[in-house]
Amino acid sequence: MNAPSSFETGTPSTLGASADRKTRRAEVVAELSAVLPAHALLWHSEDTVPYECDGLTAYRAQPLAVALPETEEQVAAVLRTCHRLNVPVVARGAGTGLSGGALPHKLGVTMSLAKFNKIVSIDRASRTARVQCGVRNLAISEAAAPLGLYYAPDPSSQIACTIGGNVAENSGGVHCLKYGLTLHNVLRVRGFTVEGEAVEFGSEALDAAGLDLMGVLVGSEGMLAVTTEVTVKLVPKPLLARCIMASFDDMRKAGDAVASVIAAGIIPAGLEMMDKPMTAAVEDYVHAGYDLEAEAILLCESDGTPEEVDEEIGRMVEVLQRCGATAISVSEDEAQRLKFWSGRKNAFPASGRISPDYMCMDSTIPRKRLADILLAIQEMEKKYQLRCANVFHAGDGNLHPLILFDANDPDQMHRCELFGADILETSVRMGGTVTGEHGVGIEKLSSMCVQFAPAEREQMLSLKRAFDPKELLNPGKVIPTLHRCAEYGKMHVSRGLLPFADIPRF
Repeated sequence: MNAPSSFETGTPSTLGASADRKTRRAEVVAELSAVLPAHALLWHSEDTVPYECDGLTAYRAQPLAVALPETEEQVAAVLRTCHRLNVPVVARGAGTGLSGGALPHKLGVTMSLAKFNKIVSIDRASRTARVQCGVRNLAISEAAAPLGLYYAPDPSSQIACTIGGNVAENSGGVHCLKYGLTLHNVLRVRGFTVEGEAVEFGSEALDAAGLDLMGVLVGSEGMLAVTTEVTVKLVPKPLLARCIMASFDDMRKAGDAVASVIAAGIIPAGLEMMDKPMTAAVEDYVHAGYDLEAEAILLCESDGTPEEVDEEIGRMVEVLQRCGATAISVSEDEAQRLKFWSGRKNAFPASGRISPDYMCMDSTIPRKRLADILLAIQEMEKKYQLRCANVFHAGDGNLHPLILFDANDPDQMHRCELFGADILETSVRMGGTVTGEHGVGIEKLSSMCVQFAPAEREQMLSLKRAFDPKELLNPGKVIPTLHRCAEYGKMHVSRGLLPFADIPRF
């Protein structure tokens, strides 16, 4: 969580820190002007400011230039030019990412793919859609709706986030428990290597020839290739969906209820949890009808045929009652179901109404430890003297604690960073991971030192070099340097925490 020195951008040796930025920009702009039309290249400071950060606004940097290609040929030309000049390239979608994955390189080029926003085709027979990388997640479902189909992964930012960004981060959403993450819903990805060579991963057939590299690309945070087109799976819209809203007067009861639902052999379409501070924030914002006296509420959704839904809802209600739910409401119609979900879908903007800034964390833990991590976070609130509201994909243990702070106060910013690092490290100690779907980016570089041993990080770096020998694609992200880990290790111990080697890893 600590801001890296000069963003530790992994600059190639030919681009030392003493490089003349103005001269370098002039060279890069001159070369790119030969392959891009004038309106597709920005380099004046006032034009590149909007690209200085993504959804993680705590860290900012301005690139030498911003390229806005409109064709795959232009994407390839930009990559070839930057590769020849040893200039780093950071691909950017809608900029909704929350880990600094699209943070510009100060001596590099940001490539915005926002103009790749066409739905190429929708095939009803094969239940697939070919879309360009800049197509919004929700736009796919809107286009497929007349055919009775939709795209299942639904991150809360789906109204704005793009499918290319979803591929980079392996995004999930409230329905990922039943329908899977981006990886499980993508058949084929087309893009370009750092050298500007066209490449495809996966296939629209049942299998692809050669090594199965789709799992390597999806979630690689733009470090291996630049995505331009994606073929996704579509699924039939269920005949019926109903949602249970269950209240609990104790956090541990709510956490145990999540585990009990899964243990009963039930895989809900959605299983989400919010704590009391979060329900208060969202209820004031959208008036979803949440129980403000509850310590936690669960949203459990079932979809399918009316018979399937009735049977599954009945089973879930039985489990929730047995686990101590103090109140249970079941949506009677589609309007009420959407009302229940409106609070969960608006958790982030609701938090923005009650705090100048928030840091949204993202880690995963085993379902059986949900109550443990929430109680630990309550103690951290006292330790760091900051508030934290919690909302998360309870079904797969993906946490989204929102630490509330004021970025204009350096001391609060520092305490927020320590608070976030503490959450991530506690998640690792409980058998989890430092990220679930938001990615590592720049935000969690230090926490990667905690989760992975030096040999493991070196293997990750070797994989990147196999695709990108010069380390020009989104450098300085995801994989921390040995120096960073050494420095963070010293600070880690100075805070009275365990040395990395002594942290249990399950």
